[in-house]
Amino acid sequence: MMSGNEKKDIKSFTIEELKREVEEALHDKPFRGTQIYQWMHEKLADDFDEMTNLSKGLREKLKENYFITALKKVEVKVSAIDGTRKYLFRLSDGNVIESVWMKYKHGNSVCISSQVGCRMGCRFCASTLDGLERNLLPSEMLDQIYQIQKDTGERVSNVVVMGSGEPMDNYDHLIRFIRLLTSEGGLNISQRNITVSTCGIVPGIRRLAEEGLAITLALSLHAPNDEVRKTLMPVANSYPLSKVMEACSEYFEKTGRRLTFEYSLVKGVNDNLNEAKALVKLIRHQNGHVNLIPVNPIKERDYVQSGREAIEEFKNYLEKNGINVTIRREMGRDINGACGQLRKSYIEKKEG
Repeated sequence: MMSGNEKKDIKSFTIEELKREVEEALHDKPFRGTQIYQWMHEKLADDFDEMTNLSKGLREKLKENYFITALKKVEVKVSAIDGTRKYLFRLSDGNVIESVWMKYKHGNSVCISSQVGCRMGCRFCASTLDGLERNLLPSEMLDQIYQIQKDTGERVSNVVVMGSGEPMDNYDHLIRFIRLLTSEGGLNISQRNITVSTCGIVPGIRRLAEEGLAITLALSLHAPNDEVRKTLMPVANSYPLSKVMEACSEYFEKTGRRLTFEYSLVKGVNDNLNEAKALVKLIRHQNGHVNLIPVNPIKERDYVQSGREAIEEFKNYLEKNGINVTIRREMGRDINGACGQLRKSYIEKKEG
């Protein structure tokens, strides 16, 4: 929360905090806090003047002391292939982030960013090329979903925190975001419909296991051993796979939630049968499933997507050995669907 003479980020308050704030700081009745909360999180109001059941005096006080995070839509790309929508949003400080809306049979899913940029340095990811600018506020994470829901006119039922940034690197804001997103006075999205991705920050996985949440944890694995993983993901130098897997087992034991192991297939790097065998050995006793991802090419790196035959072979080997596995459907491939690519091209155009 902001302090001093700065305006406070009202959209990041929980409903209980807001009721207390209205009573103690604004000297009004606590139920007004509930009304304000519902205006922002249920009716998706971006402006205090929209809150017509509040007195003009209270609205003026709110304007003087608080701000409502409202992302500005810079660009929307719509896939001609599957209708996936890729959004570029501008934040109040001029930074830009991206989010993706995807339509599935089971409902609409939004992939959001948790940071502006990323400092993890994963070799196949465009988000990390310019490093980390800053963490997103809980309200900035939420508002990606709110603005997309307003733009499409369709309810969002599933949220994946897999866009730009490492969620565990913005842990406190992530947890507050999840609590707000699943609150009854807001969108009330089921915890079971939320997936959080991590590249393997062991202390973060352990902390998350203690939160009492029923969310899905997705581990960006991408290699079955430390040797290959270190060439793809610098984080592997800090957290060896033995420790990461230990934390994943602990997560399942504490939450009862199966994990997803994300595995981007890179031609000639991690896609042969030796890697498949090592992967079976690594995760055989884990409760989870493998999501194979044909890697998205980015021009700054020379990684190439594995061929369809190699992907199928890899998948078949895992299946034969009792591993639950899917190949991720490629959404929005024709619109720079991969993480960080739209933001990167926007910044390059601006600087060019």
